[in-house]
Amino acid sequence: MAEAGRIILNTTFLPSLHSLHKTHRKVSYSQPFLHKRHPAIQCSISTSSDTKAAAKVSDTVPWGCDIDSVENAEALQKWLSDSGLPPQKMGIQKVEVGERGLVALKNIRKGEMLLFVPPSLVIDADSEWSCPEAGEVLKQYSVPDWPLLATYLISEASFEKSSRWSNYISALPRQPYSLLYWTRAELDTYLEASRIRERAIERITNVSGTYNDLRLRIFSKHPHLFPEEVFNMESFKWSFGILFSRLVRLPSMDERVALVPWADMLNHSCEVETFLDYDKSSKGVVFTTDRPYQPGEQVFISYGRKSNGELLLSYGFVPREGTNPSDSVELSLSLKKSDKCYKEKLEALKKHGLSASQCYPLQVTGWPLELMAYAYLAVSPPSMSRQFEEMAAAASNKTTTNKNIAYPDIEEQALQFILDSCESSISKYTKFLQASGSMDLDVTSPKQLNRRLFLKQLAVDLCNSESRILFRAQYVNKTLLLLQHDNSYLSIMHSMFIIINCW
Repeated sequence: MAEAGRIILNTTFLPSLHSLHKTHRKVSYSQPFLHKRHPAIQCSISTSSDTKAAAKVSDTVPWGCDIDSVENAEALQKWLSDSGLPPQKMGIQKVEVGERGLVALKNIRKGEMLLFVPPSLVIDADSEWSCPEAGEVLKQYSVPDWPLLATYLISEASFEKSSRWSNYISALPRQPYSLLYWTRAELDTYLEASRIRERAIERITNVSGTYNDLRLRIFSKHPHLFPEEVFNMESFKWSFGILFSRLVRLPSMDERVALVPWADMLNHSCEVETFLDYDKSSKGVVFTTDRPYQPGEQVFISYGRKSNGELLLSYGFVPREGTNPSDSVELSLSLKKSDKCYKEKLEALKKHGLSASQCYPLQVTGWPLELMAYAYLAVSPPSMSRQFEEMAAAASNKTTTNKNIAYPDIEEQALQFILDSCESSISKYTKFLQASGSMDLDVTSPKQLNRRLFLKQLAVDLCNSESRILFRAQYVNKTLLLLQHDNSYLSIMHSMFIIINCW
């Protein structure tokens, strides 16, 4: 499922705990505090022999269920109903899109409000811990919400049936569809053409850094509360995989981030524009349908206006090619070190938080004004040095300066610069797609073969969708360059017709 309320992660990723105190809520690790006497701690987390064994021999956690299991989800619905969830017009079923999802049991009207999950059944940073002392320790260290919730999930999972959330955790996938579970070799092999590879590596590194910070600063000092058999890299990979794919931000609850059981069984559709939020009048988490549903139809929400790459990064799926109007691909642009004004241009870029190499999103509908401004700067001659500052400011999305700048004298060179960058990226995608048919999967077991085939297909689907956008950008750039050389009325009208209809 999803972080479907308002989007938590746009193009940023979770920093390690060490850097989180610089950018988010402050994490206090001052020396006086570390030596402060803590209250007596009574609770300890016990680890059964089964849990210990599973932690040693398996790369998955010993809780949760298969990703397509509906039995545990049905038990979850019964527990939620017994705990205050109102009668539902949807039920959990195996579905064609998303393994399992919520399906209409009755006619559902457009504009109808559904779910009504009460706050008592929502998990957030203020939820009660089965081991209160563990939660108190984390709060004493002012751990931010994301690492706090990741640790909370693992702690509650380790208590099994003793945890209030045992039915919810049992219904969570044992191994979420997440790039966190791809090996470095798989990322390098299958995503070599896509910039999502770099973002996946960055995310994996940040999750690992966050865990290591928690382990060194907190867990190692309280091993009876956070035993390594339970709180380890594998369990944190699982908990962050759950958060990336299911955490929502609820605007009407002061932007609180939360896990919403039952609601997180809803799958994403690119054609839907309805989000989760808290409704103050009904005092529950709801969404309002933007279309009618017949009995047996799967009900969808939106996970946000995300590209196919972002959907793969957090949720582990790629929509069918051409179905996502928010799809985009990052185009990398770089200053040439041979440029006589390289130093001056780089200084102008740095002044506005940019570097010699920048990425900008190309969409099916066009590209941002910042990209064109960067291209102007990259190709501008020494005689335009007084405009470097203006171009760099317009190339940054951190400034409110006028972005819609134009330099007719160098427009052709700027378009050619963008075209060259597009064609450089296209060549990488073409090389991968041509090689994918005969790619050696390097596995021996049937289970590993199925996994590698699945990952390769995801990568092929992503590369097809991203290269499609690049090809459109290439075509439009060539058309615009043609306009620069032929200014006849018929040529202009023909080219504009092409641009309007394909871009």
